[in-house]
Amino acid sequence: MTEPLLLTATQIATFDGPRALTRASGFFFARGERLFLVTSRHVLIDEPSGHHPNRIEIELHTDAGNLTRAIGYSLLLYKDGKSVWRQGRDTASEIDVAVIELTRAALPKTVLLRAFTPAHLQAALPEIEVGAPLLIVGFPLGFHDTLHHLPVVRQAVIASSFGLRFQGQGYFLTDARTHRGTSGAPVVMRDAAAAAGRAELPWKLLGVHSARMDMSARDTQQDESLGLNCAWYADILLTLTED
Repeated sequence: MTEPLLLTATQIATFDGPRALTRASGFFFARGERLFLVTSRHVLIDEPSGHHPNRIEIELHTDAGNLTRAIGYSLLLYKDGKSVWRQGRDTASEIDVAVIELTRAALPKTVLLRAFTPAHLQAALPEIEVGAPLLIVGFPLGFHDTLHHLPVVRQAVIASSFGLRFQGQGYFLTDARTHRGTSGAPVVMRDAAAAAGRAELPWKLLGVHSARMDMSARDTQQDESLGLNCAWYADILLTLTED
């Protein structure tokens, strides 16, 4: 058995019919008996780039004793002409987070996954300090352990005041090296108290990685990329998963 944190994430492949489009990251979130797949909204639809998949496929482990066994599980994105995902917005703009409810009964009976819950969300935002170490669990450029179907993690730190909406938007900044394919990955911080209590998943779910930030005025010949990223506050999941 591997670390439970690695079983919270899954790679998402998007398709237009049989045509493969993009790859991204996602993770599982449970609310009571209900189970959701979480990712970035732009993974499911992105008007500026003309990205309009009609289905996605995620990888699911099917044997707790053998992580090399996994299947591709397909999900249609539209039913009766309407999108099946939930997305949110606030007073500033749309929020780049989307959730799709999964039907537990339709999953393989031997499915192996771990899910974050509302208990993993950070209630007291001022407790999180700038510079605090984080992990981003995902599939950069689609890279992962292809034998065991597991993601990789990148180290990060909080790069803006946590709890304040950076430039009025519903996200905070992380300082990390990220790539395409990481969109939708969970941004987590070790929960020392939960670890001391031997919790199975001793992590705080702080955000959902969205995209790298850059400056339009940056001289690409003289200036390196900022190396900063947007992570939408994970408490939006309480709204998106309401019954």
